[in-house]
This record gives sequence, structure tokens and C-alpha cells, in this order.
Amino acid sequence: MKLAIASGKGGTGKTTLSVNLASYIAKFQKVILADLDVEEPNSGLFIHARLVSKKDKFKMIPEWNEKNCTLCGNCKEVCNYNAIIQLNSIILVFPQLCHGCFACSELCPSSALKMVPQRIGELQYFEDGNLSFIESRLDIGQEQATPLISLTKTFIEENFTDDIIKIYDSPPGTSCPVIETTKNADYVILVTEPTPFGLHDLKLAVGTMRKLRRKFGVVINRYGIGNDAVLNYCVSEDIPVLAKIPNNRRIAELYSRGKLIYPTIPEFESEMERIRTYILRKAYCK
Repeated sequence: MKLAIASGKGGTGKTTLSVNLASYIAKFQKVILADLDVEEPNSGLFIHARLVSKKDKFKMIPEWNEKNCTLCGNCKEVCNYNAIIQLNSIILVFPQLCHGCFACSELCPSSALKMVPQRIGELQYFEDGNLSFIESRLDIGQEQATPLISLTKTFIEENFTDDIIKIYDSPPGTSCPVIETTKNADYVILVTEPTPFGLHDLKLAVGTMRKLRRKFGVVINRYGIGNDAVLNYCVSEDIPVLAKIPNNRRIAELYSRGKLIYPTIPEFESEMERIRTYILRKAYCK
């Protein structure tokens, strides 16, 4: 089962839930945790595992060959991202805008745009017993997270069997990186908090998941602050609330020290068990 943990905004507790849920499930069976918040991954702060491998990751971008080029202008016409422009007799390629779709290269009649690799980041693979942890980190200066997220998911699909639960720690928000992370997920957990901001951004995330036709449920973090508006919204929209993580100062203290929470706080562990039971039921009843 592919389980994505997402949210409409940052700071709701995605990483808290991801690392604790993955570590808790690892007590019973094999599980993969992938930190796909590649612009600022931090799941590794809580996972202390053995490094298995480290790989550079590349995206393919076009390189202009002036000698072959007939200046037909086809490349700039087929590029949906304006990554190629023509200035009189010169073709300019903007790697930061290129999505590596190969359209310009494949449709060039004179083979003047050969695709070449450009490093965009690094993938690290760790193991600790039943837990496999994968972290990808975008290089400084790179502007697109989506290609590295896609490459990381491909690495997981090629190296792990389908019978292992895969947990994707998603970037925050509802933009392209979140779409890439969640688009093939079997189930999405949306983490929110019982505040006006939490409710506003939860509605955005719910709208996104419905547009993608993903099955999803909600975990309310810091339950006990604010009001019941988030809970009432979930009830009115028939959205399952999988767990309510209490607002507990001790949880914040453990998190700030890079510690897992469920081994210390029984109430937190019981919520992890509720989520595990729910997703296992979903996995075996697909």
C-alpha cells in the first residue's frame, strides 16, 4: 500500500506523524518511509539508521547543437513551459524551466537538441531492521522539486516489492510537488490542526484530493486547542477522522530533541495503533 501523508499548510505535524507511524509499523512488519519534501527534508533527524547507498539524481535537459539546427522554431512551439526561446539565429535553453518531457528533442527534425543529464539532487537509502528510509535532497539553486520526487518514487518502485507498506512524507501545500507525491497513492492522510488557518488549508487539501480522486482521511494534531470547527467540517463532509493527537507539551519537547514520541507517551502510541489498524484494513480490502 502506498500511503501519502500530506497537509494544506506547513507545520501541522506531517513529519511527526510520518516518522512515528513508520517506526511504529516497523515493530510488526517491513515498511518504507520516503521523505519527499525534497526542498527541506527533515525526517532523517528522527531516524537513526545505517546508510546503504547514496546516489546522485539527474533530470534530462536539451543541449542546443548550432551546427545541426535549421532554426525551424519547432522546439519553442512545442515547449509548454517556455524553456526554449529563439532570438534570431540563436536558440536559448533555460534548464530551470525545463520539465524534461523530451518533446523538443524528439520532435526536432534535425536532431539539434540532444538531451543531456543535469544533476538536481541526491538520494540516500538507509535501513534499520524492518524500516527502510529514503531521503532525497534537492541541490541548492534548483527550482523544481517535482522531477526529484518522481525519481525517488521510481527508485522505490524498482527496488521494493508491492507487499511492503510505503509511506510518503509529502511537501506541504497543494502545488505541483504535492500532486506528484499523492497522485498514485492508495490512501492519503491529511494532517491538520484545530485552528482557523488549519481549517482553511484543510479545505484546499480536501479539494485537491477530490480532484485527484484519491481516498483520504484526516488526522487532527494538537487536538484540544482552538475549537471544533475542523471536526465539524469533517463530519459534515463525511471525511473519516483517523486519529486525534492531543495537544501535549511533552510531545513538543520530544520533537524538539529529535526523539520519537510513541515510545514515551502512551496516548500517542494508541493513536498510532488506530491509524495502523485502519490502513491495514484499507490495504487488505482494496
